[in-house]
Amino acid sequence: MNVMNTEAISNRPRHSFQTDDPALEPIADKVQRGERLSFEDGVALYRSGDILAVGWMANLVRERMHGDLAYFNVNRHINPTNVCVASCRLCAFGRKKGAADTYTMALEEAWETAGKGLTEAVTEFHIVGGLHPDLPFEYFMDLVSGLKERYPQVHIKAFTMVEIAFLAKRGKMTIEEALDRMKAAGVDSCPGGGAEIFADRVRHIICDHKIDGGEWLETARLTHKAGLRSNATMLYGHIENDEDRVDHLLKLRAVQDETGGFQTFIPLSFHPENTALGHLPKSTGMTDIRQIAVSRLLLDNFAHIKSYWQMVTPKMAQISLRFGADDIDGTVVEEKIYHDAGAKTPQGLRRQDLVRLITEAGRVPYERDTLYRAVTRTEDSFTVAV
Repeated sequence: MNVMNTEAISNRPRHSFQTDDPALEPIADKVQRGERLSFEDGVALYRSGDILAVGWMANLVRERMHGDLAYFNVNRHINPTNVCVASCRLCAFGRKKGAADTYTMALEEAWETAGKGLTEAVTEFHIVGGLHPDLPFEYFMDLVSGLKERYPQVHIKAFTMVEIAFLAKRGKMTIEEALDRMKAAGVDSCPGGGAEIFADRVRHIICDHKIDGGEWLETARLTHKAGLRSNATMLYGHIENDEDRVDHLLKLRAVQDETGGFQTFIPLSFHPENTALGHLPKSTGMTDIRQIAVSRLLLDNFAHIKSYWQMVTPKMAQISLRFGADDIDGTVVEEKIYHDAGAKTPQGLRRQDLVRLITEAGRVPYERDTLYRAVTRTEDSFTVAV
C-alpha cells in the first residue's frame, strides 16, 4: 500500500535539487519520481551532513500529499494509573506497586477528569497507563464504557499494543478476544506507544519487560484486522544507531503494506531525566528535525507524520512543518508520562495556540478528529464531517 500516486507524480515538473552530499543525489531522483526508498537510502539520509537537502526532499513529499494543510485536534490525555509491572530503563512514569508516589484513579475520578477537558469541546480522549498487576480487565472496559456513556460524541483512543497484549493475558483471553471486548466497550482506535525500537539488541537493554518487537507488530496486525486503526511510534535518541532506526521504520512500512491500518507515525524524542538512562544526553534539534524528515521519506505508505510538540517543544514542532511533518497533535490538556521524564514543555496548549503555531509557519490550520475528518466549531460545540 503506497499512498503516493506515482502516475500523477511522473507528470509533475521536476524540481531543482541541490546538495553538497553526492550520496543524496540518487535518493532525490527516487523521491522526485515517487519511488520507494531502500534500507541503504535510509542510512544515507541519517548520515548526511546536508540537513537542508534532506528536509527539502521531505517537504516535497509532504506538500505532494497535503499541500499547505497542517492538522491538529482538540484532545485530552487520561493516564488512569502509573502502577506498572515492567521495569523499563527508559521510563520515568511507571511505579512499582506499593511505592509512595503511585496512583490509580477510581472510575468516577477518571470520568470526572475527562470532563475537565471539555472546556474546548474535545474530540478525543487519549488513554494510556501502566501495566497494573491487580486491576482486572473489567476495570478498563468499565472505564471506556463509562466515558462513552457520558461523552458519546468523543472518540476514545485507548490502549497501546503493549497494553492490549498485557490486558489479554490478565483476562486469560486471546488478543482477538480482548480486542472484541474493547470494541464492544467503546474503544474507537488505538495509540501507537510502546513500540520503542524493534531491534532486539536495543530492546533487551531499554525495555526488556515489554513484549518484543515482533509481538508489538503482530498485535498491531490483529488490531487492524479487528477493524481498529492505530498509530505507530518510534523512541529515538538513546542507545540505538542509524541502522536500528531504519530497520524500525521499514518494519512498520511492511505491516502497513499488509493492513493499511496505521493512521499516523509519531517519532518520540527520548527524555533521559529521572530514568535509569539519565546519563545519556538529550536529543538535539538537528536530530529531532532529521528524524521527522527521514520518517516522511521512508514511510511512503503512511498518510501522516506527526511532530509531537510535547516532546520536541512547540517551536521545533512548528519548524518541522517545513521538514516533512503535517500534524502537530492537539491541546492534550494534561500530560504526565513525558513530564515525569523531565519534559519542560507546557502540559497543554489552547486551540488558538496551535492555530497560531501553524499559521506562522506558513501553513493552513486544519482541525481534525482522530480519523482525520474535518471538525467545524461553533462556540463550545463541534460537528465532524462524515
